[in-house]
Amino acid sequence: MKRRSLCDILLLTLLLVGSQWVGAANTDSIYQGTIIKLDLASPIVVPAATKWQIQHYEVAANVRLAQRFYPTFELGYAGGRTTEGDSVGYNGHGGFFRVGCDINPFKKHPESPHALLVGVRLGTAVQGMRQGRPLELGHPYKVQADCWGEIVAGCQVDIWDCRRARKEGAEDKIIGSLYMGWMGRLKCLFTRQADGVPVESKYAIYIPGFGVRNNIGWGVNYYIGWKL
Repeated sequence: MKRRSLCDILLLTLLLVGSQWVGAANTDSIYQGTIIKLDLASPIVVPAATKWQIQHYEVAANVRLAQRFYPTFELGYAGGRTTEGDSVGYNGHGGFFRVGCDINPFKKHPESPHALLVGVRLGTAVQGMRQGRPLELGHPYKVQADCWGEIVAGCQVDIWDCRRARKEGAEDKIIGSLYMGWMGRLKCLFTRQADGVPVESKYAIYIPGFGVRNNIGWGVNYYIGWKL
């Protein structure tokens, strides 16, 4: 009888400890949501910065892990007509994507959805284009691929939560959140032209997702996003 009572007490203790451990794990889970973001700045900033007929659109998604890490995927399209001086013309379009990870460098705050972010990206673009002197002569259509790396810094801020009311006395459940934020980029091109080779003979003078072909470039994004 005593042995059975002891076993019952031990089993009850294990069940209580196990339920508390599961509850703590759910409260402090590794995965803490995905944010889908639309870039509002690039369609305005990119044409203004280059003074060329450029279209640029992109979306992004990041996942919050362990309150500090943000694996990120960015996808976009860019293209248009450009000229460099009075001689080189370019007409092309293509897609690009970037992958990388950001980190919130400050102490973890589980109760705060806001984040300052620093990170890295690896980007690549593939485009179809015509380019030459002058463009109107019908130079052959060709496919160009480029890749580059980026160092990025920015922030994302929770500005509004969509809540679903629960039963009386229970806390409302957040079913989605509206985010806004910005990201600055310092870019380093990996597919550089060889010394002495005219850029128009082999390399596109504009790269989707990177910008005007230079060894070093920059960029700014301003996002509006929704947390799932």
